[in-house]
Amino acid sequence: MTKGAAKMNGKENYRRGKRRRSSQKQEDAPKEKTVKDLLPSSPSKNPKWRKKCKYAAGPNRPSLLEKLRLRLSGGHFRMLNEKLYTCSGNEAFHFFKKEPELFDVYHAGYQEQMSRWPEQPINIIIKWLKSRSSSMVVADFGCGNASLARTIENKVFSIDLVSTDPSVIACDMSHTPLESKSVDVAVFCLSLMGINYHSYLKEANRVLKPCGWLLIAEVRSRFDPNNGGADPDKFSEAVKQLGFTLSSKDFTNKMFVLFYFKKREGGASMHKAIDWPELKPCLYKRR
Repeated sequence: MTKGAAKMNGKENYRRGKRRRSSQKQEDAPKEKTVKDLLPSSPSKNPKWRKKCKYAAGPNRPSLLEKLRLRLSGGHFRMLNEKLYTCSGNEAFHFFKKEPELFDVYHAGYQEQMSRWPEQPINIIIKWLKSRSSSMVVADFGCGNASLARTIENKVFSIDLVSTDPSVIACDMSHTPLESKSVDVAVFCLSLMGINYHSYLKEANRVLKPCGWLLIAEVRSRFDPNNGGADPDKFSEAVKQLGFTLSSKDFTNKMFVLFYFKKREGGASMHKAIDWPELKPCLYKRR
């Protein structure tokens, strides 16, 4: 072998060795883990992992299409909820009269929100009514799906913006077709919505008999002065000026408050305008 050929052969061997060493380093170096590497090889055999991992498939997990549908439905509910809190009862009545199907969308979202509450105010009202005579006539202002009428033996006038049931009276709650002094109990369960909520209470006063009951359940935050809510004492004073006495109130629940008013026989004690406190809207944030 000539001297030049030996030199060329040495360079070739050096390059081959360098390539082998580089390849060996790459094989020995730790590989960057992918999402697939982080997943268990058999997730179906590990129920605890499936419970923790939000991407795990399962019969109880909504599909992507279902998630999108729920998000869209939630957006519609928030829009309709804000509409009801920030317009008058007359505006809300004509709004849903044009598109009654939106009322179903609203109540579907409402029921979904209520399902998160540990206790339902309507159940407390039902218990109160069942402890009294079934001969008492009840007016349920803002009845929704009329669950109150289906649960108690009393005669119930179910009133709301849209009639989803033949027994429900569809109207603006400040102008009902009920006769004056024809009702023993007027119920507002989370239904003092709208900028003219006091008009609903005036209508309840009109249809209530002397010594009749006015029961109000509302979202607690609406009566929390420390967070922009109304002063409950000022609200009670306004209702008293309308012609009621405050029998009792219940602030023990963290989600809602209850007022129990009784109509005086002599009616309103003052003729001057009542200073009604503003009840802030109960708006839901996007989750």
